[in-house]
Amino acid sequence: MRSIAARGEHIAIGTATDPYQPAEGEFGVTREILEEMSRYDGLSVSITTKSNRVTRDLDLLQRIASRSDLTVNLTITTPRPRLARLLEPRAPRPDLRFEAVRALREGGIDAGVFAMPVLPGITDREEDLERLVFLAREAGAQWFAANVLFLMPSSRKQFLPFLEKKFPRLARRYHQWYARAGYAPETYRREIGERIGNLRRKYGLAARPAPRAPRGAPAAQQLDLGLAGAATAPGGDRRK
Repeated sequence: MRSIAARGEHIAIGTATDPYQPAEGEFGVTREILEEMSRYDGLSVSITTKSNRVTRDLDLLQRIASRSDLTVNLTITTPRPRLARLLEPRAPRPDLRFEAVRALREGGIDAGVFAMPVLPGITDREEDLERLVFLAREAGAQWFAANVLFLMPSSRKQFLPFLEKKFPRLARRYHQWYARAGYAPETYRREIGERIGNLRRKYGLAARPAPRAPRGAPAAQQLDLGLAGAATAPGGDRRK
């Protein structure tokens, strides 16, 4: 058995790029990483993906979860398949991602849904957001989180031309909102936050995974304060 000391570090897979891109089917890099993680105790790991391919690795996820703290987030931004295909042309359909949540939960894995980003005027309709939260609850999701679109200058160069072509009626608003800052106006962000909060309460979902100590982590040890007598470390070693 291999173990590591728990120092509070967290391993977040999928924050920069999706770990289950189509190339994963050929190269299996993510699976190799998970295989290595499954050999350790006391890790804290999260996986964020738009792909239902994550269920391929359910056996490894179960092995990791039995020894460490593991959560999986499925990113689903709209319940409408045609809109999803336009916004995320290479990602699996929303229903397949909800089924992945269900499969993970039935396999004993802590899982939730990320509606990120919320696109103003495109994916922020109240009925669509409620449908997302409802379907998340029906799939067994434990949490539901959402953030409004944040546009870095590099992303803005790619996204705004797409918007002007596919959603020309919204182009002026986006240019006004994102011309000088990466964030939408605070009033809008607060409105979406309140709407999501109300929906979470209605459907009984948390905002984020519940914090917990990593499974298999070594128990905290009392420090030697240099008082009379020597403390005995695990394994019988004497500390001077």
